[in-house]
Amino acid sequence: MRALLQRVLRANVRVDDQVTANIGAGLLVFLGVHRDDSDRDAEWLARKVLQLRIFQDDIGQMNRNVKDAGGSILVVSQFTLYGEARKGNRPSFSEAAEPTQAEELYQLFTHYCRDSGLPVQTGKFRAHMQVELVNDGPVTLLCDSIPTSKNAFVVKN
Repeated sequence: MRALLQRVLRANVRVDDQVTANIGAGLLVFLGVHRDDSDRDAEWLARKVLQLRIFQDDIGQMNRNVKDAGGSILVVSQFTLYGEARKGNRPSFSEAAEPTQAEELYQLFTHYCRDSGLPVQTGKFRAHMQVELVNDGPVTLLCDSIPTSKNAFVVKN
């Protein structure tokens, strides 16, 4: 599972010219699901996103996570995060999960984020969306769930 995180001052999603999700300061999470991902990936990556200290404290150091900073989360599905463009001019998306699996894990990731008590909004799965954001910093990070062995993950509390 792969998350492209952007620390934002605000972000919104439009579908068919209507705003369907809107947050103030917090994290915009573009989420891609790999064909080999499992529930454990969703849990691990959600925990990582929630715990990342990428918000400034009172002295300007990145010492706060999204909850400490009083932020919100906007999760947008984006299978193109698993696009492979090294060969040719048309990306291959063969590593991305099929829609049914991807939606299940996207929903599970979102569920874990909501369990933190933070306000969480989402884009519309498989819809053509327009995403507007004001990046804060800019701060942009790419996070992957990486297995320590084929089916085992290190999940720290």
